[in-house]
Amino acid sequence: MSKMKLLLDLVEDLRTLADSVSAVADAIGSNGPSEDIKPEQVQEEKEITLEEVRGVLAEKSHAGFTAQIRNLLKKYGADKLSQIEPSNYKALIADAEGLK
Repeated sequence: MSKMKLLLDLVEDLRTLADSVSAVADAIGSNGPSEDIKPEQVQEEKEITLEEVRGVLAEKSHAGFTAQIRNLLKKYGADKLSQIEPSNYKALIADAEGLK
């Protein structure tokens, strides 16, 4: 085969490929989400760990809120952080971050 014939075949293959890619793009575009999905629905609520709570409380304690931190622990029925129920971690952090 001559180089010219090879180039013409290559051009034809590229055109066919471009048509195929275009058809796939159109198919994907027409099959968009059937309902509006909000980003809040996609993100699952991350579980807060004991270490994260400890970090927040340590920051607040270093900032001079040690007595208030002790009162928060008592509010949640504990004398020390390890006695707090994990289900209360989020609320405890919110309360601690509210200290000013």
